[in-house]
This record gives sequence, structure tokens and C-alpha cells, in this order.
Amino acid sequence: MRAIAEFIMRGRMQATLVVVGSAALPLLIWLSAAAAALILLRRGAADAFSVWVWALLPAAVWWYVGEPTTLMLVAGTLVLAQVLRVTASWTWVLLASVVLGALFVQVIEAVSADMLKGMAEFLRAVFSQYAAEAKIPAEQLADVQASLIAALPGFLASSLQLMCVLCLVLARYWQAALYNPGGFGLEFRAIRLKPAVAVALLLGVLFAPALGDSFAVLAPLCTVPLFFAGLALGHGLIEMKRLSTFWVMALYMAVLIIGNLICILAVVDSLIDFRGRLARHKGAGPANGEG
Repeated sequence: MRAIAEFIMRGRMQATLVVVGSAALPLLIWLSAAAAALILLRRGAADAFSVWVWALLPAAVWWYVGEPTTLMLVAGTLVLAQVLRVTASWTWVLLASVVLGALFVQVIEAVSADMLKGMAEFLRAVFSQYAAEAKIPAEQLADVQASLIAALPGFLASSLQLMCVLCLVLARYWQAALYNPGGFGLEFRAIRLKPAVAVALLLGVLFAPALGDSFAVLAPLCTVPLFFAGLALGHGLIEMKRLSTFWVMALYMAVLIIGNLICILAVVDSLIDFRGRLARHKGAGPANGEG
């Protein structure tokens, strides 16, 4: 992966080749977004735009055939990269990702209405079959079905939101690998949401669906920042305790199996600060990472 980053930063022609070429291939959209973000983080918005503007051609073609993902992913990643470049704060990046996800919801509802309708019909068919087999009250099942269908645009938008943050993570990792080895690890492990932010996000996850269909889409969007904060907490504790790579693998297994618990731990950490307490117990000072 470092070799790819070195090739991208070798010159404008190489960067354009990677950004445009990968934007034309559905399975490599993430590479286009990460490459454009790397250029922005290192050289600024002007250089990033002069390279990415050439990717508008394949992105426009994909949009024309009803696939807006390319444009949304690359543009969204660039927005988050600019937020990180200006604020040097992952907290602001994660909060900005929620706003970005809300914009994605509007685009998805406008561009992919037929797809949403098809997914809703599929869910109704699944629930009808399940209702026939399970002894669950029809009204209760209908409420769950309605909530899921209302949140469908939010789930799709949150997946794009998550991908934007992951592409930015890759770009920041590349930047650190080339110009500040080890900086990204310090920076990522230091991510911790402020108590008010974490509690507000948790309330959004728990109570947004109860406010109506228009607000139900916010629940999955609020989950993404908590997910990354929980992941940073896990990596931070593993590093501070000098645990083996087995625990890193266990962390990601836990993310797959009990992701909701990881989000709750992120909220608890915002109130208690596990890493800060452990560092004070060890007599260690703060480590402000920079990538």
C-alpha cells in the first residue's frame, strides 16, 4: 500500500492516473477517494481539485446510468479531508460525517427512489413470510417493518458515510507512512469524543426513530462516529497494555459480532476516559499524534 502512495505523490500525472482510472472501476472507487484525499491532505484543496476534476467524467457516466456512489464517495471523502486539514481534529471529522450522511440521504432519496421502493417491497415480503412462521403479534411486527423501511435511506447513506471515513483513514495512514512514520497510530488511538457529543449521538441512535419517519434516518448516521471512537478506544488500550496482535484480531471480531457494545463503550469512555486514567496510573504524559 505504501508503494501506491509513493506513486500517487510522485507527480500530478501519476496522481491523475490513479484517481481517474480507479474512479472508472466500481470495485476501486475507494482507491480514487483515498488518493484524492491524500493529495488534499498533503498539498491542499487546489491541487486535489485539479487532479480530481478529471475524475468527473467517469463519475458523471456512473451517475447517468443511475449509480451516484462514485461522485458521492469521492466528494464526501474530500470534504472530510478538508475538515481534517483545517481542524486537525478527528472529532470534527466524525461530526462532519453525520452532516455528510444527511446530505447522502437526500441524494439517495432523489436519485434511487426505485431502488428504495424495491428494497421496501423485499422487506415486506420477508416480514410477511416471517409473520406466517413466527408467533409474533402482527401489530408489533408491522411496527418493526415500518421502522426499518423508514430508515432504509439512512442505512444506505451510513454505509457511504462509513466508506468516506475509511477512505480518509487510509489517506491519513498513507500520509503518515510517507512523511511522519508512526504518527497516524498515535493520532487514531487518541480519538475520544467529548461527553456532550457522545451522549447526543447516543440519544440520536436511541430516540430518532421515535420522532417519525423523517428522523429515523438519523439513527444509523449517528452510529458511525461512535463506532470509530470505540475502535480507537480498543486500539488505544491494546497499545497501552502492550498486548499481542491476537487482541487486535479479537477487537475486530468483537466489532463484527457486538458492534453495538463497542459504540456504548465509546460513550462510557467519553465520560470516564479509560486511556487517560490508565496513562495517569502509569505516570505517562499525553501523546498528541500528528499524521
